[in-house]
Amino acid sequence: MRGLRRGSARGLAPARVLGATLVGLVVAMAVLGPLLVEGSPTRQDLSAVLQPPSAEALLGRDHLGRSVLVRLVHAARLSVSLGAAAVAAAALPGILLGLLAAWAGGWTDRVLSGFGDAVLALPGLLLVLLVVALAPGAFWPLFIGLSLAMWVEWFRVTRAASAALLASPAVEAARLLGFGPWHVLRRHVLPEMMPLFGTLAAFGCAGAVLAVGALGFIGIGLRPPTAEWGLMMVELLPYYDEAPLAMLAPALCLFALVLGLQLLAGRDPR
Repeated sequence: MRGLRRGSARGLAPARVLGATLVGLVVAMAVLGPLLVEGSPTRQDLSAVLQPPSAEALLGRDHLGRSVLVRLVHAARLSVSLGAAAVAAAALPGILLGLLAAWAGGWTDRVLSGFGDAVLALPGLLLVLLVVALAPGAFWPLFIGLSLAMWVEWFRVTRAASAALLASPAVEAARLLGFGPWHVLRRHVLPEMMPLFGTLAAFGCAGAVLAVGALGFIGIGLRPPTAEWGLMMVELLPYYDEAPLAMLAPALCLFALVLGLQLLAGRDPR
C-alpha cells in the first residue's frame, strides 16, 4: 500500500510542480511587478496608440497609448488579491458553521443546512451579479458577492467531512476521556481536514479569478480605467489585428493562473 501511494505521488509530482510554478510566476508578477515596472496603469499617451513592443513598452501599448505590461502587472495584483481575499472571507464562516452543524446536530444542523441549500439554489454567478448591481464597478460589492457565492461550498464540505471524523473511534475515545471540543477539533478533526481545505482554497481562488475576468469581459464587473484582465481583453478585442500581443497577454495570464491553481488542487490518483 505504501509503495502504491509513493508511486502515485511520484506520478502526480510533475503536475503539481507545473501548477506551483505557474502560480508562483503570476504571484511574483503581482507582488514584484508594480515595483519593478515603473509607470501608472492609467497614464495615456495618445501619440503612441497601438504602438508595437519597444524598449519603453515591452508588450506594446493599447488603444489609449497605455503600457500593456504596466497594466498587466497591476491587473495581476488585483486579481490575485481579490481571489485570495474572497476565498479567505468565504472559508472562515463556511468552516465555522460547518463544524458547528456537524458538532451540534439536531435542529442546528437542519437550520444551517436549510439556509445553505437556499443560498445554493441561486447560481453563484447570478448571486454575484445581484450584489454587484448595488454598486456597479465598485470593488467591495464584487468581493462580497464572490464570498457569498463560495461560503456554501466550504460549509457543505466541512460539515460532511467533520461529521465523519467526529464519529470515528479516536474522537469517541477522546470524549470518553473527558477532553473538550477544542482538543477534539485541534487534535483529531482539523489536521485531517487541512489537505481538503487546501484543495477547496485552490479551486475557490481559481473560480474567483475566472469570475472577475468573465464579469470584466462582459462589462459588468470592474469599470475602466481599472487594470483588470477581463477588461483589458474586451477593450483590446476590436484591435486584435493591429495589436494581437496586447490582446493575448491578459488572456494568457488568466489561463496560466487558473491552470496552475487547478493543477495544485488536483487530487492524488487512487
